[in-house]
Amino acid sequence: MKYGFVKVAAASPELRVADPKFNAKKIIEIIGEHAENGTELLVFPELCISGYTCGDLFLRQTLLDGCLDALKAIARATAGKKMLVFVGLPLSHGGKLYNCAAALADGKILEFVPKTYLPNYNEFYEARYFSPAPEERPVLILEATFNGEIPYMDRELLIRDKNHPGVTVGCEICEDLWAPESPSVSLCRRGATIIVNLSASNETVGKREYRKTLLAAQSGKNLCAYIYADAGTGESTSDMVFAGNNLIYENGACLAEALPFSGGTAVAEVDVGFLVSERRKQTTFSHGEGDRIPAEKWADFVGEGDLTVRKVPQLPFVPQGKELERRCGLILSMQSSALAKRLAHTRAESAVIGISGGLDSALALLVACRAFDLLGKDREHVVAVTMPGFGTSVKTRNNAMSLMQAAGVTVRSVSIGGTVNRHFRDIDHDPEDRNVTYENAQARYRTMVLMDIANETQGLVVGTGDLSELALGWCTYNGDHMSMYAVNSSIPKTLVRSLVAYEAKRLGGRMEVVLKSILSTEISPELLPPDEKGNIAQKTEDLVGPYELHDFYLWHFLRRGDSPAKTLYLAEYAFRDKYDRSELRKWLKNFYRRFFAQQFKRNCVPDGVKVGSVSLSPRADWRMPSDASADLWLREIDNL
Repeated sequence: MKYGFVKVAAASPELRVADPKFNAKKIIEIIGEHAENGTELLVFPELCISGYTCGDLFLRQTLLDGCLDALKAIARATAGKKMLVFVGLPLSHGGKLYNCAAALADGKILEFVPKTYLPNYNEFYEARYFSPAPEERPVLILEATFNGEIPYMDRELLIRDKNHPGVTVGCEICEDLWAPESPSVSLCRRGATIIVNLSASNETVGKREYRKTLLAAQSGKNLCAYIYADAGTGESTSDMVFAGNNLIYENGACLAEALPFSGGTAVAEVDVGFLVSERRKQTTFSHGEGDRIPAEKWADFVGEGDLTVRKVPQLPFVPQGKELERRCGLILSMQSSALAKRLAHTRAESAVIGISGGLDSALALLVACRAFDLLGKDREHVVAVTMPGFGTSVKTRNNAMSLMQAAGVTVRSVSIGGTVNRHFRDIDHDPEDRNVTYENAQARYRTMVLMDIANETQGLVVGTGDLSELALGWCTYNGDHMSMYAVNSSIPKTLVRSLVAYEAKRLGGRMEVVLKSILSTEISPELLPPDEKGNIAQKTEDLVGPYELHDFYLWHFLRRGDSPAKTLYLAEYAFRDKYDRSELRKWLKNFYRRFFAQQFKRNCVPDGVKVGSVSLSPRADWRMPSDASADLWLREIDNL
């Protein structure tokens, strides 16, 4: 697919035990369906051609011959299809029997991968029939000659796509995942970005949860996509039952799953480009396996289709459903604990916060209140200061006062208009000239007020600016840009809203009413006078662009490592019913231009706790020279 995505699927076909011809027919039907739907990598369960539960029938040549004939029929069915297919079968060679996966593409049997670890405990007794993968590799398989070609058997096989070398597939079989030293670890170290697992894992109480834990951990620590195809209900139920737990994971996250006993197929589009980017970044991911000779096959199975099933959230920083409430509680605890530690360490008597009546300062105040509660100190030592200026509206002024009173903190009000006008006279600035000097003088004076009150009360100034503002440089240098501890510095604007809404619901009463009013207020720095009706005249998102887009762009630039072209493609997909391409492109260009130009502000930001996987602190996560050029990124957008 485009931009490093690969459409993958795990399927459990209808099956009859020891009936390879019937099983091949069902497998071929599924291959045909997925070819029409653009699937590029299709995985079937362990021993799906014969059935996993054949017992001593595995030792009969009739079954083995039938399986090879069925395999050849399935291979022929892949001809002309842009797809890589894995199926499982018993394979006899050199007087031994192996539990194998066969890799098929464009009418060919590419190679066999034998199972390394054979379970022989509890309900499993595979060592009765099969031998573990041979140490020597590769092994020529004369018995499987097909269309004049002789495939190999190799337990360390990697299959690479001819046109997308980053798409590299490795294979392991069922118990291989559960073993302490899974083959997939070695395969990933040698370049596999996708691991397929052909499995026949029976269902027992609690096993599904453990299986998912294994898959999440394996895909996470190996920075890979993991496609797990499980045997379904067609297997014998003499002693076991199989549920068809088809699962697809990417870097620890479950992208798709088939519910137990549903007969469903798991389909997803995995982002190989992201996995490659993560491996470059994580220095603890070890590449290479010494002097071991890589076994590689090349196939042409990745096309240029568009995304159809992948979920690309509009708000990647904001979890959905029940997870949102749990995450908000955790983040607020992290922020307040970090602030409490800083207050205790510095022996600060107070926390001083500028309250504008907007979202960011509301969140900072909520965090400060939690921190003082943790320290067992009275909230009267939280000094909340409202500083009305030329742009302050009636609504935000009322919200600020109501919030401070509802929180039970010390309330102070300092009007800045007179002092700023005197400053304008000092520097010969015409107050009718509403330029950047007019705006920034207010922001810098407010910061001076807070700093001086902090000195008076032996306290710390708690910063209110958020991650999105840092990314865009939407803050006044040495104004709201500066504080003594920045509790919101790694909270993007879209998440700030969720955190404030969470606290509103949790606290209830008067606080809930006030916070809901703040949530309904336009985002604005309020540095320009209100209009004739007293309404906010300066709307941030009209000037820099919608924060939901900038947070989306920030996530894909920093967290996913995506190029401008890929980011725009994903934005079109995610926001297809909300923004057209020209608007998405305009704000994407603005994002890169501002991000590169404003690094000098980020290089000297105050301390602040990191709460998520994205941070712009120059001490922790993001190091970039202030004079780095954005031309490469801007040119790519211009050429789209």
